[in-house]
Amino acid sequence: MYPVKRLMDAVGRFPKARVVVVGDLIADEYLYGKPARISREAPVLILRFTGRDVKLGGAANAAHNVHALGADATAVGVLGRDGAGDEIVALFRRAGIADGGLVSVPGRPTPVKTRIMAGSDQSTRHQVVRLDREPEIELPVDIEHEIIGKIRSLGSRADAFLVSDYGYGTVTPRIFETVLEFGRARGVPVTVDSRYDLPRFKGATAATPNEPEVEALVGGELGDDPSIEKAGRVVLERLDARYLVVTRGSRGMALFEREGPVTFMPIHGSDEIADVTGAGDTVISAFTVALAAGAPAGEAAWLANVAGGVVVMKRGTATVTPRELAESLSSDGASRQP
Repeated sequence: MYPVKRLMDAVGRFPKARVVVVGDLIADEYLYGKPARISREAPVLILRFTGRDVKLGGAANAAHNVHALGADATAVGVLGRDGAGDEIVALFRRAGIADGGLVSVPGRPTPVKTRIMAGSDQSTRHQVVRLDREPEIELPVDIEHEIIGKIRSLGSRADAFLVSDYGYGTVTPRIFETVLEFGRARGVPVTVDSRYDLPRFKGATAATPNEPEVEALVGGELGDDPSIEKAGRVVLERLDARYLVVTRGSRGMALFEREGPVTFMPIHGSDEIADVTGAGDTVISAFTVALAAGAPAGEAAWLANVAGGVVVMKRGTATVTPRELAESLSSDGASRQP
């Protein structure tokens, strides 16, 4: 059992946690349209434009989730001197997230993920296609040095570091080594979410891959709990990490501890998921904030599981609040360990 009171107490300590988020800042753009007719130019659907929305994505979404959970969030990353970069800065300021760790780079576009959403006002909108605008992967040396300087100046009071790597080159080996150096010097956790190159983040306190990412790392399908347990142990040792949190979609999560057993956690809430966009950002953010607030790994993972269950019931890139966590914990028996 994870007593509700202990979990609630951990959530109550979130405002005292200070988390520095380092990684790829992304603008999540949504373009909405109503189906109108079939084009005569090609067999494609024509949508009548009805609106546009931009949300914080990637490491920016992780920082937003940290902030929404009540903790102090500082984002460190690169933006282009373009409209998308300006929108991210404006969204940070509107949310009340400090922007002192943002580095503006001329000639390097801000990553943008544009999702075309089709549907009427009375129906559910569905994603038709996604268009990604991506920068060159290599980060200029002078910008790398500036990012390292930001980490050194902003990380001196951090209770945790969260690394969010979406493959756009922000988290170079030197930058990650700087994060590890500060984490070890302060004795605070360093958590990592990397979509394409998790093995290079060896030495982190914890990582949060999803099940397909673990399958890719071990080179085989994971059809049952024993295979997950074996693969998770392999990845945990390979990363030299203390914890590994594997998200498993409708099958929940699995927590691996270097000096403890694997803990399988069933999916929180309904398995009729509305949208998984950004759910991984929510999971690592909640896990990191809980660790920073002094929660043991098992409780931190359960809180992350609950946060993930809440956010996938929302459409689009979203966050979770302490009130939503508290309501979920108190209303549906989510404090029970499997």
